[in-house]
Amino acid sequence: MKRKVKRKAVAAALILALTATGLTGCRFGFASDPDDPNQVEEKVEIDTSIDTFAYDSALKGTSITLMNSKAEIQVALEEMAVMFEEKSGVHVEVMPVTDGDSPYTKVVSLYNSGNPPTLSILDTTDVIALAQEKAEDLSAEEWTKEAEGYLTEVNGKVYGFPLCIEGRGLIYNKAVIEQTLGETFDPASIKTQEQFTALLDRLVEAGMERPISMAKEDWSLGAHQLQYIYETYDGTSDGAQQVIEQIKSGELQVADHQRTTEFLNTFDILKKYNVAKGDPLGADYDEMAIDLADGKTAFWFNGNWAWPNLKEAGAKNEDAYGFLPYFLNNDENDFANQMIQGSPSKQVMLDGQVADEKQKAAAKEFLNWIVYSEIGQQMLVKTCNVIPPFKNNPYQPEDPLSRDIYEHVQNGTAFNASAIVPNDHWAVLGAAMQKYLADRCDRAELMAAIEEYWSQQ
Repeated sequence: MKRKVKRKAVAAALILALTATGLTGCRFGFASDPDDPNQVEEKVEIDTSIDTFAYDSALKGTSITLMNSKAEIQVALEEMAVMFEEKSGVHVEVMPVTDGDSPYTKVVSLYNSGNPPTLSILDTTDVIALAQEKAEDLSAEEWTKEAEGYLTEVNGKVYGFPLCIEGRGLIYNKAVIEQTLGETFDPASIKTQEQFTALLDRLVEAGMERPISMAKEDWSLGAHQLQYIYETYDGTSDGAQQVIEQIKSGELQVADHQRTTEFLNTFDILKKYNVAKGDPLGADYDEMAIDLADGKTAFWFNGNWAWPNLKEAGAKNEDAYGFLPYFLNNDENDFANQMIQGSPSKQVMLDGQVADEKQKAAAKEFLNWIVYSEIGQQMLVKTCNVIPPFKNNPYQPEDPLSRDIYEHVQNGTAFNASAIVPNDHWAVLGAAMQKYLADRCDRAELMAAIEEYWSQQ
């Protein structure tokens, strides 16, 4: 975990707070030290007593590689690999993508060197870009029947194994809202942009100076936020693609696209109540998790992948965290105000160019093991702590953010839309969004930057 110089002042305040409370063991939500020798690592138990999966003994001794671009599950994947090898005799080496590196660039460089990974965990966009030239066709695999609605096809063929469902929206800390307002908070009671703004005003009036945590990272701004203008067209990936094609061709001007205006109206609200409003580009990601867990803020726009940060900041599985939609207008019947975005964000691509037949068979067995074995099902959810896209998986995630997304998916209150954009979209337009966040450009300039980007594609 990264350490910040400014934490020194916070640490001093913590000492004073502990003295004032008589060292009663109160939690202040500060990030734990990973080097603390007294820290006890929680271990989720996996029941290995039942295993009906049929392993192919002919594959024993085969070695395959798995490139992992989802850093927060690196250790979990390594544990899965050890368990799979114990059961199957197939060795799986999990290769992490270095923090800050582009997974797409990494896998392409490995292909260029003639040594690509057997399996690669990539964003959907990357799989689509590589599929026809590099990937193995997985259309005939049995698990595709368990992942209906979460498969990504290229020219009618499946080239990616959906690893997990991830969702995003306005994370809330229910206990903090209730403590601040002195009343019960029902997330379902907030249905429009006006109602959300009114709630923020009430929190301010009750003493919470700025209730919103706002990430400044380009991937958060350029992908997770800006892509609402595509994905909320009709809540489908096809609809998102339709909007993108219209903008690319010039048929649709960004300024004329209603969702752009609605999105920026919401973004402006988040800017206004941003805890880092004075220096929005100086906001610290770790501090935002601490602020939400501590109660300095009540909301943080993010996804269920933020749970490890919140947990490190002191949040517990039994705490009441969840998601509000990214309210775009005041129409209670608009699906964007009713539903949470949830889609298969990471896909596993099988190399079809360099891997030999035995390695391909071993890789397919590993994927099948994740879907069909009692052990693999457990480890996907409990060890990796992800939301399974496979309908036959009986396990539910344990952390409140993933659990909330899972319940939205199960209840039909999640929309599955993934905008397929170029690999540099989040970086280029994320930088444009950073300028807007910091009031270094106006709406017209931002919209012009979006149109300029797409005109070059």
